[in-house]
Amino acid sequence: MKTTAIVLAAGSGSRMKSSVRKQYMEIMGKPLLLYALEEFENSFIDEIILVLPAEDIQHIKENIIEPAGFSKIKALVSGGSTRYHSVRLGLEAASEDTEAVFIHDGARPFVSSDILERALDAVKEFGACVVGMPVKDTIKLSDENGFAKTTVDRARTWMIQTPQTFLYPEILDLYEELARRESELLDRGINITDDAMVMETLGKRKVKLVDGSYDNIKITTPDDIILAESIIKRKNQA
Repeated sequence: MKTTAIVLAAGSGSRMKSSVRKQYMEIMGKPLLLYALEEFENSFIDEIILVLPAEDIQHIKENIIEPAGFSKIKALVSGGSTRYHSVRLGLEAASEDTEAVFIHDGARPFVSSDILERALDAVKEFGACVVGMPVKDTIKLSDENGFAKTTVDRARTWMIQTPQTFLYPEILDLYEELARRESELLDRGINITDDAMVMETLGKRKVKLVDGSYDNIKITTPDDIILAESIIKRKNQA
């Protein structure tokens, strides 16, 4: 099965409150983005599409991609105005003979070979899957005034991570349909927040939940940098 990874690194990272985009911030002496790219480079993945802000492409190519000697990066693609616009542009840049596509947030540095293998097995069997982990805390839904309204069954509640993995022709068609129906869906109050939701809203498959890892965190705030450093130190001591 030919596989493509789409690595999303086009976000602004506003919650990091830094003049440097979070995907380029150094963690333990290495740009955040490199961690995920190296994992995909060293895995069974056949090609990588990296989605970046347009103004950063040349800089990242010359200062991160080329020095690292990556051989699987097929294209550097300019991102869109939203996450799902960026995903669609990444999908359109993949090779036509791609069979399975792994859509991953570049701000998740600790994707692993085990996670990728589980996702591959699941997409072969079910056609669509996302990695995540069961929540550890009690989850409550609030009402419009901020009072607890409902307690969610924790046993059936997951924190969703990436990669989110799909059969390529199917998810490409769904993203193209999303582009055509974007205004209609927004008018109906449907705001697409991840790739699984595209399948859930427009597709005909159920999305299988697959174990990721509690280490597979997304770097969003300065506190996450501290947590990421502790994970790296633990991995280095293992």
